[in-house]
Amino acid sequence: MPNEHHEASRDSPIGVSYVMPVLNDATHVRAAVESILVQDFDGPFEVLIALGPSIDGTDELVADLASRDDRVRVLENEVGSTPSGLNIGIRAARFPVVVRVDAHSVLPVDYTRIAVETLERTGADNVGGIMDAHGRTAFERAVALAYGTKVGLGGTRLHVGGEEGPAETVYLGVFRTDALRRVGLFDEGVKRGQDWELNRRLRESGGTVWFTPRLSVMYRPRSRPGLLVRQMFSTGLWRGELARRFPAANGIRYFAPPAMVAGVALGLVLGIAGIVQAALGATPWLLIGFAVPALYALFVVAATLAYGRGAGPRAAAWFLVVLPCIHVSWGIGFILGFLSLTDDIAAHTGR
Repeated sequence: MPNEHHEASRDSPIGVSYVMPVLNDATHVRAAVESILVQDFDGPFEVLIALGPSIDGTDELVADLASRDDRVRVLENEVGSTPSGLNIGIRAARFPVVVRVDAHSVLPVDYTRIAVETLERTGADNVGGIMDAHGRTAFERAVALAYGTKVGLGGTRLHVGGEEGPAETVYLGVFRTDALRRVGLFDEGVKRGQDWELNRRLRESGGTVWFTPRLSVMYRPRSRPGLLVRQMFSTGLWRGELARRFPAANGIRYFAPPAMVAGVALGLVLGIAGIVQAALGATPWLLIGFAVPALYALFVVAATLAYGRGAGPRAAAWFLVVLPCIHVSWGIGFILGFLSLTDDIAAHTGR
């Protein structure tokens, strides 16, 4: 629903500032920047790369990109975190629209044009769409499949699509710069989940966050199981922290993975106690606890049969591993974050 205090139209083309935090992203950043430079958009623009202290050659790659196009500017992000980089870019932005870009993403050529048109049509403060994950290896394809199904990341519109309209949050985001400054930019104390937290403040301030399936951004998943586990653990940890801070703003879906983790852990403990009962000659009724992890294992197998058949045998085999990696890592992280059981939550950035 439109916000009446926003202008409905402008006489001249709207300028856009692309803001991209980058840290150790040498594999992906060139494709992300090149997808910006070929946008089908008539207005002026700038590309602001907030570069964190990298050790993989990202510095040299980004410097080369900036030397080839004077619309690309590199800004130093000493802290290196995503929210810090976003805020550095937003503060330096010269134009009234900020397009958030992830170094792992590739924007479709019409992304900016559709996003700006949607901002103007709806009066929203933030417009976004779908994180369309695509993998190249069998493992990455399995991760992408999990991201795009209800059994993986919960089936929210930003992962599986849906009808256009107001939303709790969206992938990345195309913002009115004045709206970002109105709510105080990103919270640099929130290392993951900062999009959801910012969108919460935008909505509480009277603004609208708008989802449209017309915006679909290709995303490259993590390439190895260890990296996926680290990402999911950090995401769950911060989701638990945010659920504790803002208990009234969380849907039931956030509590499903931690409930599963707690249930499986309790079932294993009871099952082991049943083995002890049997060894002592008592009736091993506690063996019933093994039913819980067995049911979860059956769920993973059934989900693989349902969703993995078209992905090829290797990706389907990895799907059996990917789902528990996501659910267990995310669930354990959520429990630790929700109960404040981690000593240094700020150290967990998912990288």
